[in-house]
Amino acid sequence: MINRLLVANRGEIARRVFATCRAMGVETVAAHSDADADAPFVAEADQAVRLPGATPAETYLRVDLILDAARRSGADAVHPGYGFLAENAEFAAAVTDAGLTWVGPPAKVIAAMGDKLAAKALLAEAGVPMLPSWTDTDSVTDFPVLVKASAGGGGRGMRIVRTADELAEAVASARREAAAAFGDGTVFIERYVERGRHLEVQIFGDTHGTVQVLGVRECSIQRRHQKIIEEAPGDLPPGLHDRLHETAMAAGRAVDYVGAGTVEFLLAPTGEFFFLEMNTRLQVEHPVTELVTPAGLDLVRMQLLVAEGAPLPAHHLYPATRGYAIEVRLCAEEPAQGWRPATGTLHRFDVPGVDREFGWIQRAGLRLDSGVVAGSVVGVHYDSLLAKLIAVAPTRAEAARALAGALARAELHGVATNRDLLVRVLRSPEFAAAEIDTGFLDRHPEVFAPLLPADQVPLTALAAALAGAAHRRATAPVLGGLPSGWRNVPAVPQTARFVGPDGDEIEVRYRLDRTGGLADWSSTSVAEDSAARPTAPAVALVEATPDRVVLDVDGVRRGYRVHRVGSAVFVDGPDGAASLAELPRLPLPTAAVAAGSLLAPLPGAVTRVHVQVGQRVTAGDPLLTLEAMKLEHPVLAPIDGVVTELPVPTGGQVQTGAVLAVIEEEDAR
Repeated sequence: MINRLLVANRGEIARRVFATCRAMGVETVAAHSDADADAPFVAEADQAVRLPGATPAETYLRVDLILDAARRSGADAVHPGYGFLAENAEFAAAVTDAGLTWVGPPAKVIAAMGDKLAAKALLAEAGVPMLPSWTDTDSVTDFPVLVKASAGGGGRGMRIVRTADELAEAVASARREAAAAFGDGTVFIERYVERGRHLEVQIFGDTHGTVQVLGVRECSIQRRHQKIIEEAPGDLPPGLHDRLHETAMAAGRAVDYVGAGTVEFLLAPTGEFFFLEMNTRLQVEHPVTELVTPAGLDLVRMQLLVAEGAPLPAHHLYPATRGYAIEVRLCAEEPAQGWRPATGTLHRFDVPGVDREFGWIQRAGLRLDSGVVAGSVVGVHYDSLLAKLIAVAPTRAEAARALAGALARAELHGVATNRDLLVRVLRSPEFAAAEIDTGFLDRHPEVFAPLLPADQVPLTALAAALAGAAHRRATAPVLGGLPSGWRNVPAVPQTARFVGPDGDEIEVRYRLDRTGGLADWSSTSVAEDSAARPTAPAVALVEATPDRVVLDVDGVRRGYRVHRVGSAVFVDGPDGAASLAELPRLPLPTAAVAAGSLLAPLPGAVTRVHVQVGQRVTAGDPLLTLEAMKLEHPVLAPIDGVVTELPVPTGGQVQTGAVLAVIEEEDAR
């Protein structure tokens, strides 16, 4: 029996495992980095052991430190979660050799499937269909192809290559990213299937020779080859579920699989499907499988029981499903900025209508699996995943509608997220018709637009200004009963200036009458290279408090929730949310930055410098590569010109706003 379990992971998956442990009466241990010392998963564990350092290489990838944490805490079992060491055969063997229970498949199975080239060869003998692949770049003659990391997954180390000229650099870049993420830079090349769908089958095995399948998941909506929307049981052609089940069963039996695993396939437009990989761990998207099982399977509970030697429950191999479940991955990133990771303090994290956290829902509802809470700090060291929100409903359409609605109403303040993109995908006609594949986002640039229409930004800024005025009256030390902005000469308007969501400056001018009502207002949005654009629909003020403003706009009441943190103002309205920065009335002088400077969008490390001072570049040329949140982010030249400064060398660490390079335009020389 497992009495005390250490989770060798962090964030959402650690909290997920702890939730099941509490229900089973198993004590829990968190092993955490210094950067995670105040994280929710640490606070929820019965015991916590510090891993000195912040980066994965210093902490969560250190086998010796994890085993020492287990010894010091008295843990008798280790759950690896997903990512980090979850699919590391040496770690699994070390846990077992230390006399601890390993919650996962045997090390030999992890090793066999962890080398994706060897796995393809092994499973091909079992009759599993394969795509052609190569290890030698000179052998590749047909394009497009996909460069893949042999030792890992999650989209890291993957590159699509469409021409021979791009192949060498793609392989080199994939090797660097794979080495940083998995400690192994081995890559291989595989034929790329255009408009393919990513499908996977959940399998489960026990130590008594039983291997079962628990259904199919559709995971085709991806960014950077990493899933962001997953669903079960999948809207698939008749008979395909059974064929996938049978093939996944053959793969599991071929390696005597034990524990939770996933066999991933690529479905071509022709109806053929091909093996991609077998993940020897619990998947991020496992909740959608749990939520469509009639009996409410808890896959973590099953993992623990199998690790203790219990047999799987006897039932038919293709279990019945009920309803439909869709999951979204809420990430700290800016999709419209090349998926740039976002950092900062999550001042508010509130998702309405959640029925359950980390558990099964008997009927339709929302489940939230989150690694963060309000006040959490999102740093640069780890994956950008904040939380997973899952909806289960009788039909796919109902699940998508409920999920989109909850996301749209969520209050997510302080850190940029992919929320708006997820809502637009869920509400798109193509998603509703299940016209999806792994290239969906490339073909639908419209989903990258913010939910809040540009013509509604002035009203949002007005709401922020009126809430600010109400706040000042509520906190006024004297004459607090006077209406905000009371003047002997009432014709003089009040003004407030903000930096809007698109970076433009917005000035709101408004005048309140002697009863506190809105007499008139106007706004001016001044883009950098455009003329001022006054905007002022007919508006009446219904209510204004420091955290809520209700406006009557052309006869329609519209409510706005306002949350202020310092100069930052977060406004959630009926059309979408906006983050504004209120500008001071009397700004202080700031240090000038040289024209043509490229500033670091977030903290990170410069892993490569592609140019040198004096070199001519054209817009779009790579200047350097910045690594943050375990991914590489190219920094490209915004204009044609000459590189005049490169202040940060290869290996240098930078903070947000640091000058990475300076380019002088040709005509300015």
